[in-house]
Amino acid sequence: MMVDPFVNALKVEELKKRLFFVFFAFAIFVFGTHLTVPGVDLAVWQELINKHALFSFIGLITGGALTNFAVIAMGITPYINASIMMQLLTIIFPKLEEMAKEGGEMGRKQIASYTRWLTIALSILQATMMTFPLRHTGVFRNPSIFNLVFVILILTAGTSFLLWLGEQISDKGIGNGVSLLIFSGIVLRYPTYTAQVFQISSQRIHDEGPIVLLRLLGFVAMALVLIAAIVAITQGIRKVQVQYAKRVVGRRVMGGQSSYIPIKVENGGVIAIIFAITLLYFPITVLSFLPPAYQQNKIVMFVQSLFNPQMVYYNLIYAGLVIAFTFFYAYINFNINDITDNLKKYGGFIPGIRPGKPTSDYLNKILSRVTFIAAIFLAFIAVIPSQITRAFHVEGFYLGSTSLLILVGVVLDTIRQISARLTMRHYQGFLK
Repeated sequence: MMVDPFVNALKVEELKKRLFFVFFAFAIFVFGTHLTVPGVDLAVWQELINKHALFSFIGLITGGALTNFAVIAMGITPYINASIMMQLLTIIFPKLEEMAKEGGEMGRKQIASYTRWLTIALSILQATMMTFPLRHTGVFRNPSIFNLVFVILILTAGTSFLLWLGEQISDKGIGNGVSLLIFSGIVLRYPTYTAQVFQISSQRIHDEGPIVLLRLLGFVAMALVLIAAIVAITQGIRKVQVQYAKRVVGRRVMGGQSSYIPIKVENGGVIAIIFAITLLYFPITVLSFLPPAYQQNKIVMFVQSLFNPQMVYYNLIYAGLVIAFTFFYAYINFNINDITDNLKKYGGFIPGIRPGKPTSDYLNKILSRVTFIAAIFLAFIAVIPSQITRAFHVEGFYLGSTSLLILVGVVLDTIRQISARLTMRHYQGFLK
C-alpha cells in the first residue's frame, strides 16, 4: 500500500526526523502565505485578481499567497521557468552541455548556481511586470516609485527564501524540496474549495433535492478515476532490451549481461500543461488591462471569445498546445544521441538492431510512439476536468489537470525516495 512507506519511515529515527522537518517547512510556508506585503489594499486586490484567469492559476500553486498578496506571492514559478530555460540553454550552448555531462559534481553545482542567479533575475522581472501595471488601480495605498521598488524587492526576496527553503527540504528532509512546496501550495487550496462546495451544495439540496448529492458522488468517482489513470500513465515505462558484449580485461571476462533502457511514457507531463495554460491565459490577461473603451473593439472581442474556456476553440487550442509541448519536452528529456553513443562506448547493442544510426532511428521510433500515447492522454487530461466539473454542476471546486499531475507525481516520487532510503538502511544493517 502507498501508506506503508510512511508508516515504516516513522519507525526509523533518522527518517522520522526528516519527515518532521518537511512538515516544519510546510508550516513556515503556510505562515508566509498569510504575511501580506505592507501598503497593499487587500479588498481592491482580491476584487481585481478574480477578473484575471492567469492570476487565479498562479494563486492555485502558491497556496493562496497571491490572493493575500503575501511576501511569497510569486511562489516558486520563477525557479521553474529558470530551470526550464537552463535545460534549453544546455542544449543550445556546447560549453554548458559539457559542464553538465562531464563536470561531475562540480559541474552540477555550477549549473545549479547559474539557475539560482537566473531565478533572481526572472523574479525581479516578474515582480516588476506584476507591480507597475497595478500602480493606478488602487491596490497600493502609496503608489510612489520608491514604494513600488520596495514591493519588487520584497517579492523577489520571498521567492529567494522559498528557493532556499526548498533546498533545505531536499537536504534535510525527504523528496524534492521545490516540488514539495508546490505540492503543499496546491493542497492548501483544497480545504477552501471543499468548504465552498459544501456551502453551495447545501443550499442547492434544499432547492433541487437529492439529485445534487448524486452529482457530487459522481464527481468524486470521476475524480478518483482520473487520479488512477494519471498514476498508471506516470508509472508507465517502455523497456528496450540491451545486450552487452563480452570483453576480456586482463584475466577477467567483463560484460555479457543483458539490461534494458527505460523510456518513460510520460516525459513532459506537467511542464507541457503549464506551458500550454500559461500561453492560453496570457492574451486574456493582457487584454483585461486595456481601458474600457478598447474592450468593445471587434478584434479584442474576437480574441476574448477565442480564449474563453467554455468555448470549443479554446479546448482544441489547449489540447493542441499540450500535444506539441509534450513532444518537445520528451525529446529534451530523452537524448537519443547520448544514449546511442553510450551504448557504443560500453559495447552495448539492441538485439536485432545494428549500432550507430539504426539504433538511433529505432529508439526515435519507439520514443515517438510512446510520446504520442502520452500526448493524447495529457491532452485528454488537460481538457476533461473542467468538462467533468460542468457536467456534474459542481461550483466552487477547481479540478485542474495541472494540480492533479503535480499531486500524483510528487506523492509517487516521495514514496519512491522513502522506499529507497528504507531499502538502503536494510542493506547497511545486513553488511554490519
